[in-house]
Amino acid sequence: MLSLRLARGARPSVLLRRSLVTVAAAGASFLLLSALGFASGHPDDSQGAVVRLLWCLVPLAATVQLAIAVGRADPSTGPGPGFAAAGAGPARAALLAAVSMAASCALGGVLALLVFLHLRGDLGASWLDWAGSGAADRLLGAGRPLPLAGTVTLLAVVPVVVGGACAAGLWPRRPRAVHQPVRGPRGARRPAAPARPTVVTGPVAPRPHQATSGLPWGIALTAAGLALQAYASGKAPPLPDALLAVPGRLGGSPPGVVGGWALAALGLVLAGPGLTHLCGRLLAVGRPGVLRLLAGRMLQQEAGLIGRPIGALCALAAAGFTVLELYGRASGPSGTHAFGPLTGLGAALVTLCAAATTLTAVVEARNARERTTAALFRLGAPARLLRGAAALRATALLALLVPLVWVVAHLTAMPFHR
Repeated sequence: MLSLRLARGARPSVLLRRSLVTVAAAGASFLLLSALGFASGHPDDSQGAVVRLLWCLVPLAATVQLAIAVGRADPSTGPGPGFAAAGAGPARAALLAAVSMAASCALGGVLALLVFLHLRGDLGASWLDWAGSGAADRLLGAGRPLPLAGTVTLLAVVPVVVGGACAAGLWPRRPRAVHQPVRGPRGARRPAAPARPTVVTGPVAPRPHQATSGLPWGIALTAAGLALQAYASGKAPPLPDALLAVPGRLGGSPPGVVGGWALAALGLVLAGPGLTHLCGRLLAVGRPGVLRLLAGRMLQQEAGLIGRPIGALCALAAAGFTVLELYGRASGPSGTHAFGPLTGLGAALVTLCAAATTLTAVVEARNARERTTAALFRLGAPARLLRGAAALRATALLALLVPLVWVVAHLTAMPFHR
């Protein structure tokens, strides 16, 4: 009830972000139900049903990332004096945000179920039947009963996963106490009594020096993923009945290729904060002026907040470039090869989630530096200085990340050029 009351009194921007979570959850739930419908319509093709279900993990992960970003930026579920007076501390505020996001995803699951049943023809005539293409029978298993337990389980996957991930990601953390050794009366070293740590009253971005800790791991994972997919695609023979088939030179690709792509994408996501922090340091290197210094320091401070979404966008751009190139080679000069409807839905869903997560993180970063902006205005800084710093930050990020994405995409598609 509290979540509903907070939703009624929320601002339009907050309602828009929650609506995006509902749409993303509806898309992910529809893809899960489509895998179930395919399994019910093709009982002999269990491998194909498992493959479709595994590919649903990608839009599910994108939905979880969007829900965490929206829950972190939601001001109605953040800590405040009103919540503290009502007995809702940081932990309960995190649980409230998780429940709100799970409720939004549950609503999306209901909408996905209605659309799925309508397209199957269970609620009356479907436009797929009018088209006469047989897509409802082939993709959704129309005319065959759905198992009730499987339907309920798949509908509960998105709200449960999103709720658990939001609770874990927004849970208040207790910072480590720093032990400073002191000398006793006779010169012996003994540890001082640790200071009582304070609980962080809400989710905050990592400190600048912590944002760079994932850069070596990200580079290592990206290199390992590229090496794995090059080895798997170069050593394995063509597999017409491979577990995870992709278009291109090979009739099918072994799981090592897809595993290499996944490792490379995960490496880009982990390296995102470090790359953003590095871009800020490069802006402020040498003897910078006011504009470069302000833009560089802001990038370094916000690296832990906007770095992961930017890394996810880089991974999506590299994957999109590779897939489009492979589909172009598979189609040939006639260009008859096209994406399927469910593939297009999954790609559009992941793109929407990545873009919305990045925009949400940018808005949250702007809200986090409101006090700094107000202090600059009190000191007499012109508005054009802040606009110039924002433009310089965006230009520097594009100048650093676009070549990186281009190199990763070409290295990913290189084994298929033979």
